[in-house]
Amino acid sequence: MTHERYVQPLPPRLDAALGNVLDTLADCNHQADELITRTGLPSWGRPSLFFFLGYIAKADGRVTEMDIAFAEALIKALSLSPRQRRRAIGQFQKGKQAQALPAMKALRLRLSQRWSPTPALIVSTCLCHAAQLHGKPAKPRRHRCEDAVDYLGLDIRVVEEVLDSYACKAWPFQPEFLPEPSTYEEACKVLGITRRDSLKAIKQTYRKRVATCHPDKLPRNISASELAKAKERLLRYQQSWDIVRKRRQTD
Repeated sequence: MTHERYVQPLPPRLDAALGNVLDTLADCNHQADELITRTGLPSWGRPSLFFFLGYIAKADGRVTEMDIAFAEALIKALSLSPRQRRRAIGQFQKGKQAQALPAMKALRLRLSQRWSPTPALIVSTCLCHAAQLHGKPAKPRRHRCEDAVDYLGLDIRVVEEVLDSYACKAWPFQPEFLPEPSTYEEACKVLGITRRDSLKAIKQTYRKRVATCHPDKLPRNISASELAKAKERLLRYQQSWDIVRKRRQTD
């Protein structure tokens, strides 16, 4: 029997809005600064964005160059004026110094998400991007990201959904080193898909994955060890596709 991660789905309006944001993020190759360029962000949402970025960046005790570069990329994506840039940096610095989140922080975003969750979701996506700048986020970054998303008035399962999208679509992955998938969730991980992907899209993804490791598609001079890895990877894709296909056809 397969295991469902969530007992209850997200509320329909939030789920639909999150789906749209994740689709746009995928079109942007999971680059949050490009997402901001395409979608924009209301001016009243920017202070909270940069405050929470600083808060997450300091989770491990030291802000890295990658954290600063990401904040700068968002400043550029938002086309901030010199004065606005100084304000954004000031909020980032305040977030770095915060040991706890102020009670009134992100109040406008919390209120607005009740009728339009998209701005809060865009901020949340950027925060998730910041949390995973160094790969799968460790607990301190993950927890601070969840705290921030909760302050935005959103269900913290949004964090799981966004990070799942990064894990499936953006993070390096070698399925040949995994055991045979036995659950729907494990099969999705191997194929690099999410619950939001249609069966048609999953089939296309599966065919692309197979094309990268099928013996008929590999160079003739490939080493024996690389050929063995490719065959094992192909087997994992086939096993996973079989699980996913059967499950999705019965939904």
